[in-house]
Amino acid sequence: MKVVVPIVFVKKKVYKEASSTNAVDFLNHLQEVFPFPIVSIQVDGGSEFMAEFEKACYNAKIPLFVLPPRKPKWNGGVERGNATIKYEFYAQYDGPTSLYHLQKRLQKFAYFYNYVRPHEGIGLLTPRRFYEVISYTGSQSHMS
Repeated sequence: MKVVVPIVFVKKKVYKEASSTNAVDFLNHLQEVFPFPIVSIQVDGGSEFMAEFEKACYNAKIPLFVLPPRKPKWNGGVERGNATIKYEFYAQYDGPTSLYHLQKRLQKFAYFYNYVRPHEGIGLLTPRRFYEVISYTGSQSHMS
């Protein structure tokens, strides 16, 4: 059974465009910051997840699963995470619009989200604390 961890561990990164090269950079970033190995990736059919990104996943031996078009419910966890960032960060952001400043504020938000903000779906724990608990107890899922 796989571990189901609803966490945005990554220090969010901001890019000017969605490209395969940027997706590879983000994948490399995830591999550096996650406290566990990436065992698979599920993406929509966007062009940023083709070409160089497919090669990077292949070279890293990370299975890549592409969802069919118009099936956002099949990727509910990611869609929920995107909505959280959209409404809790971007909708309230009033700082400078440079990538540098946006990146710094988004990193602070990611820290708050993972280490400070309790989440109802995981027993009012922070995502980091939840991960520590399941790592310590050997529990495979918060759904069991």
